Amino acid sequence: MLPILLGYLAGSVPFAYLLARRSGVDVRVAGSGNVGAANVMRTVGLSRAVAVMTLDVAKGAGAVALASLSPGGVPGVVTGAAAVVGHVYPVWLRFRGGKGVAVAAGVFAVLTPIATAVATILFIATVWATRYVSLGSIAATLALPPVAWLSGAPDLVVATAAGIGALILFRHRGNMSRLRAGTERRIGG
Repeated sequence: MLPILLGYLAGSVPFAYLLARRSGVDVRVAGSGNVGAANVMRTVGLSRAVAVMTLDVAKGAGAVALASLSPGGVPGVVTGAAAVVGHVYPVWLRFRGGKGVAVAAGVFAVLTPIATAVATILFIATVWATRYVSLGSIAATLALPPVAWLSGAPDLVVATAAGIGALILFRHRGNMSRLRAGTERRIGG
């Protein structure tokens, strides 16, 4: 139980909020209002956004590693899922956090590296072609569970990828509406 709680608390560390705040910007009210790397890029700049993304990926991977060090055999996938939930619903920001994409990438990079590499390539290709970060996130999220299954990942990892994917898609519902309406913001737009 302790690794799950620690995974949630690690996931709750709001790096986007903290690094943007150092530049005098509160990402909860600036840009899209989302506490994530894409909004940091819009409001503060690329270098801070890269730092946020790196730290968010690390906290996901770190949560999985934490589980492997703990006695009692808590599965890394459960601790990793707790980190994603912590990022999306952080206790430190009154449960209003980011969308969980980078943290999930860190979690699944450890649990199913081949599937995560494929999802990452799909994310990059989609963003490159469309300049929509949200569309790249949605495409990668949808691709991860079936690619994990095809690559032979354990059933618990595949099921968790689907569950975390559902949470990420839920968090992107506004983006999906704007994509359908043609009002979603592009990178550089």
